[in-house]
Amino acid sequence: MTATISALVVAVPAHNESVDLPAALRSVHRARRLAAVPPCTVVVAADACTDATAATAIRHGAHVVEVSHRMAGAARAAAVARALELCGTRPEETWIATTDADCRVPPDWLIHHLHHARRGRQCLVGTVRVASHPSLAPPVRALHDAHYFAGHDGPGWVHPHVHGANLGIRADTYLRAGGFPAVPYGEDHALVAALPAHTRVLRTDACPVTTSGRTTPRAPHGFGAFLRELGEVSEGA
Repeated sequence: MTATISALVVAVPAHNESVDLPAALRSVHRARRLAAVPPCTVVVAADACTDATAATAIRHGAHVVEVSHRMAGAARAAAVARALELCGTRPEETWIATTDADCRVPPDWLIHHLHHARRGRQCLVGTVRVASHPSLAPPVRALHDAHYFAGHDGPGWVHPHVHGANLGIRADTYLRAGGFPAVPYGEDHALVAALPAHTRVLRTDACPVTTSGRTTPRAPHGFGAFLRELGEVSEGA
């Protein structure tokens, strides 16, 4: 089965991310240039920001929607909604890719998404790799990797993880599933769980995104909070 994809949108939620956002957007734009076609719309949802996140996003070539939810799910949904509005293409021909403001996507990230979207996949659930960070102690990284890669069985690993930092979905599938719910965390898991049973989902470790190893999270119960909890486990061991 093949599908026509005539537009890409990239949605990035951000809360006080003016420091990390430029590198994230540079990586997205590099991936966009390498993908070449179709047209790509990048939107940052500046959520309850008290810093220069919105201005930084505009300066680095992204559209911005400013919201005051202080809620990852609602912010990610707002970014997607604005991107779909801006690109104006048919949902069944539009691919949504999401990442985070403290992440770096690889150069072939959008090529990877497009390849599978055009082969008829309706949702792509990718993986991450944790970047070094002063607050991330080696024992914590070891605990994370032991947990994350449990059950890894080679290049075709069908992993159990879901990350808004590396998620793709066709817009019509996204809309049928109800979009990202307005929740403080776990909106990525909730969206994937809401997909209809017949959805053609690919879980792949082939093109991981690099995410921050900081243990001071912007979102409660987010990835940074998980790393911090692992640190507490490591200290108590």
